[in-house]
Amino acid sequence: MTETENGTNGVLPAEDAAGETVATIAQAQTISADEIALYDRQIRLWGVKAQEKLRTANILLITIKALANEVAKNLVLAGIGSLTIVDHEVVTEDDLCSQFFISDSDVNKNRAQAAAAQIQKLNPRVRLHVDTSDIRSKDPSFLAPYDIIIATELDLDTLSVINTSARVSNRPFYAVGTHGMYGYIFADLICHDYVIEREKANVPTVLKPESATRSVVAATTKKENGKLIEMVTKRELYSPIILANSSPLPPEYLNNRRKLRQVTPVLTCLKALWEFQRISGALPTHSHADLELFTTLATEKHRELQLPPETLRSDFLRSFLQNLGSELAPVTAFLGGQLAQDVINVLGQREQPIQNFVLFDGEESRGPVYALHPIFAAPLDLTATAPMNMEATVPLDLSAF
Repeated sequence: MTETENGTNGVLPAEDAAGETVATIAQAQTISADEIALYDRQIRLWGVKAQEKLRTANILLITIKALANEVAKNLVLAGIGSLTIVDHEVVTEDDLCSQFFISDSDVNKNRAQAAAAQIQKLNPRVRLHVDTSDIRSKDPSFLAPYDIIIATELDLDTLSVINTSARVSNRPFYAVGTHGMYGYIFADLICHDYVIEREKANVPTVLKPESATRSVVAATTKKENGKLIEMVTKRELYSPIILANSSPLPPEYLNNRRKLRQVTPVLTCLKALWEFQRISGALPTHSHADLELFTTLATEKHRELQLPPETLRSDFLRSFLQNLGSELAPVTAFLGGQLAQDVINVLGQREQPIQNFVLFDGEESRGPVYALHPIFAAPLDLTATAPMNMEATVPLDLSAF
């Protein structure tokens, strides 16, 4: 399409409803007029400064399966600077059921190489790199050149090693995974500042902690479309995944039995799954021994979280186990979209990021966020909750498998 055909005629867009002006856009001298036309809608949404940060971002994506397909699609279409995909596995026939960057002819080819051509077609402006080696063979310094590291579909031990290496290089880290109708997103941004824009209120903004992990660190104002807009800078502190996995729920949950009853059992089962993988090195099969071990681990994790025993039902355990290892397009699309949006917000330092675990239950269409950190030391109000029988063990009908 020529400039005349797309309506720009070589002229930068005039002031739009979002308040972006020609003068503001012209200041971003590294963004060309055709890029402004290409990314016009998202520039209107998050601004030219955020787009500039996005177009220079180097993203590392580890393991390219169905979920990573969605992440790659969203980030490449948004206009990141470069994407590096690391995956040493080959395409299998099972991959063809859920991944849209590969075809029958790609079976037995390296998964990253097979997907690369279709990913590149989405946006030729993005620099795409493929690495076919095992991420576990990499030196920690390998992560240093990247602005954000995203690890998908890996066990906890591998995620923890990558997370630790990312912290050594002071790089934000995401872990994400799905099992059929269930999935999660974990974020460790180490220490992240972001700006919330809102209409200035009569009550002055106080620079103080808002929670155990979040503080207001600055507040300024600007005039926009005749209104006084306040720009509040907040700072979020994070924990690595190995600590988050062993951390309690926040005090506002532990002191409230109603909230405890609402905590999704996906959290319990994810913790049990990671422990099972640590012990056995694989996902649970439908053998009696594996099912019995997983049930025991889930019961223990549920007890550690101080959750009511009755909220870990045998039918949920059965459903979770039956979903292990599968990929469902609606779930991967939702989680991939959520993760990509958070990455874009983090790069642009806009909006509150994920803090720090999203647990998704497709059966219930729920995706609650829990802040799991080892820093909660507030005394519990034990008089606010009724005593709970934490010795109960969840009975699981093994004949159902």
